Amino acid sequence: MPAPFIIVAAARNGTIGANGTLPWHIPADLKRFKALTMGKSMIMGRKTFDSLPGLLSGRRHVVLTRDPAWQAEGAEVAHDLAEALALAGDEAAVIGGAEIIALALPVAGRIELTEVHADVPGDTSLPPLGEGWRETFRESHEPSGEKPGFAFVTLARAL
Repeated sequence: MPAPFIIVAAARNGTIGANGTLPWHIPADLKRFKALTMGKSMIMGRKTFDSLPGLLSGRRHVVLTRDPAWQAEGAEVAHDLAEALALAGDEAAVIGGAEIIALALPVAGRIELTEVHADVPGDTSLPPLGEGWRETFRESHEPSGEKPGFAFVTLARAL
C-alpha cells in the first residue's frame, strides 16, 4: 500500500484553522487542493469533515473518529489510522485536522504544504513536522490585495 501524503496550509505562526474553518481565502490554494486530491481517498477527522461545505465530488471521504456511533452520509468511518489507511486503499491524502496530521506524520511519504506568509490568529496549529523531510519543490506567490503571499512546497521523506 503506498504511503499517504499530507496536504495542509499553514500560516507562518503555525495556524491551520480558526473556529472550524480556514482562516484565509486563497483561491489558488483551493485549486491546488482539488487537483491533488481529485480521484483519491481523503482521510480526515470528524471536525474537518464537519467543516467541509459538503461532500467534495470525485473523492472518497474517510473519517477518523473515536465515536463508535458516528456516521454521516457519504463518509466511510474508521476508528484508528490503520483502519483508515486500509479503507482508503491506494494513495490517500490526509487533510486534517491537527490530530490526524500528527498521527499520519510517521507514515506519510510526502507533505504538500501551502506556506501562508502571514501570522494569522487561530485555534488549531500544525503539529511539529519533525526531522527527516527535504524540500523537493517550491513555487512562490506574491501578496495580492488582501491576500497574503504564499508558497506551494513539497516535502519528501528523506531516505
